[in-house]
This record gives sequence, structure tokens and C-alpha cells, in this order.
Amino acid sequence: MRKLTPSILIRIIFLFIFAGVLIYLSIKYAPAITSLASRPDEYREFILSFGSKSILIFIISQILQVIIAIIPGELIQVAGGYIYGIWLGTLYSVAGILLGSIIVFFIARVLGYPILKMLISPSKFERFSFFINNPNSRIITLILFLIPGMPKDILTYMAGITPMRPTNFLTTAILARLPGILISSYVGASFGESLYWKAAIASGLAVLLFMLGFIFQDKIISWFKS
Repeated sequence: MRKLTPSILIRIIFLFIFAGVLIYLSIKYAPAITSLASRPDEYREFILSFGSKSILIFIISQILQVIIAIIPGELIQVAGGYIYGIWLGTLYSVAGILLGSIIVFFIARVLGYPILKMLISPSKFERFSFFINNPNSRIITLILFLIPGMPKDILTYMAGITPMRPTNFLTTAILARLPGILISSYVGASFGESLYWKAAIASGLAVLLFMLGFIFQDKIISWFKS
């Protein structure tokens, strides 16, 4: 039987604290954020009701969607474009995603491999386990985060237990996510300006990219594994 060292005990305590906070946030905020973001007018009214703090509240909602993987990030990004326009919407989304990714990355690093494996579903953990000790993890991060439909928040947790330096991972992940964030913000901004034909074209492009990502992601993952 493995000896219960102080470091293991601290990780177990941290796990219970983190799990409790995550469950609380998921129950209290995830349904409300998802529901509001799916109704852009109501979400904009809610965010702007905070006045000078509205940008901070929006960024916090982006941070939460990274930490709570069940919140659809694309929905928040579209809402950001709808509220603030394409450029500011993109900027605020990037800020929130970056801060959320930093939190998740270091939480995973503190929890470590054995505990993180218990938190992520076995099928997803097994599917992306090649990512953990791969010497080309930075290149893999770039490609995986470029593919639409990849569980990027789960991958961010898993990145915390790779040998990658935090700055290497965060810069690579954000650069790879930027095109998707821009498209989502553009869709939201076009809806906000009643330019529905532009929104339709951008949405069609996003759907096409998602379908291509869905079709080829298994082949790409198999190639990485081999």
C-alpha cells in the first residue's frame, strides 16, 4: 500500500475543494449562463446592466466557461460579438479564455496525473492520453486547438500534466483558438448590426469547418498516436 505522504494528502484535500467548487459553480451558474447566452438580447441587457463593470462580468463568464467545460464556449463568443462588436468582442473573449486557461492549467498541475484521470471521463482521457508525454506536444496543441469541435477545455486540463512550459502552451493554444473566436465574434456582431446575410455566411463557414473537423479528427488523432 502506498504511503500517504503530505504532498498526496494536500492534493486529495485540494481535489475535494476543487470538486466542491466545480459542482457548486456548475449547478448555480452553468444553466443560467448557457440559457442567457442563447438569448442574445437578454444576455446583452444582463451584461450591460452592470454598467462600468460589464466588461469584467463578461470576461468572468468566459473564465467560467473554460473552467466549467459543459458551458458552450462558442455561444459566449458569439454573444461577445453581439454585445461589443467583432474586435472588442474578440479581445474580451481572448482575455477571458486566457485567464480561464491559466487557472485550469495550474489546477491540473497541482492535482497531478492520478487525480486528474479520475475527473475526466475515461473515454476522453484515453483518447487524448498520447498528448501527455509526447515530445511534440506543442505542435500537437496547435493542431488540436485549430480543429473545430475538439474538447479544448478538457485538453487544457490535460495540458497541465504535460512537460510543456505554461507560456508555451498558453501562447500556442490562444493563437490556435483565435480564428474560431474571430468567426464567432463576427457572427454575433453581424446579428447585432442586423446584417443577417453576413451572419449566415459566417455561420455556414463555421458549420463547414466544424463538419470537416468532425470528419477528420479521428484520422488526425490516429496519425498522432502512430
